[in-house]
Amino acid sequence: MRASRLVRLLLLLQTRGRLTAPELARELEVSVRTVHRDIEALSAAGVPVYTELGRAGGVRLVDGYRTRLTGMTVEEADAVLLAGLPSAAGDLGLGTVLATAQLKVLAALPPELRGRATRVAERVHVDAPGWFHRPDETPALAFIVDALWRDSRLRVRYERKDTTVERLLDPLGLVLKAGTWYLVARSGSALRSYRVGRILAAEPTGETFVRPEDFDLRAYWADSADDFARSMLRVRARCRIAATHLGLLRLLNDPAAVAEALASAGAPDAEGWVEVVVPSESYEVLTHSILALGEFVEVLEPPQLRARFAATAAAMYTRYRGG
Repeated sequence: MRASRLVRLLLLLQTRGRLTAPELARELEVSVRTVHRDIEALSAAGVPVYTELGRAGGVRLVDGYRTRLTGMTVEEADAVLLAGLPSAAGDLGLGTVLATAQLKVLAALPPELRGRATRVAERVHVDAPGWFHRPDETPALAFIVDALWRDSRLRVRYERKDTTVERLLDPLGLVLKAGTWYLVARSGSALRSYRVGRILAAEPTGETFVRPEDFDLRAYWADSADDFARSMLRVRARCRIAATHLGLLRLLNDPAAVAEALASAGAPDAEGWVEVVVPSESYEVLTHSILALGEFVEVLEPPQLRARFAATAAAMYTRYRGG
């Protein structure tokens, strides 16, 4: 642990120049006294590090000194792949490793590129979760991550809508979708996705498994996400919409539904209206979605949805007529 911290301290001084002991203590998450002991240890090891006193003082390396100690460990290389998602790296237990890996990358860059990389980090930040999103509680995530690295089989308790089930899973990958973690795992011979926040407990069975050689996490997730989006579109309505306002279909707020509706659009009729088929997960959701299109849309089928719109329009007219 101390050796890793000494490497980080050395790389911090190499990439940032002069730093005060309190600044180093904050970066390394240790006390100032520990920083002073680490500086003495580096000096004793032959590293030309020294301390300047006074208001403008601090800890620094002799000008021109550069360490070649920038080789990455496997864990650090893994963490660099999550450099744009620090919260994800933290969830996976790679937060400190990511910081060290980033320092090694900066230390290996020539000064002109190092300055550019630092400016990019100061000016660009990736915030993956959507607005108003509260992250899931994921008490089992640490156990899942450990099993994932080790190809270890897990016994999990998974919460469904109305019950809790137990499963034996071979964890194959983790996906972070809009701030929510999903576990892709093999259960028997089937591949499935499990929301990690619904995994109440996970424990290793002591068994290992062999990962399928042809498994591609990215391709699997893309295919399953498309299948899921299509499976959610259970109902459809035939509508007519003003051709000049076809863009309002984007208010449906579901990319799969928008794509299907636009693809179904025919040629404008004599009045300049176009027939489309609008899909949704339920008639209730469909009602609220189509209402957002206002007077530029008319529901044609099914009859029960058309009747619902007529009743809604009558109720709205009654409510607003007095005003």
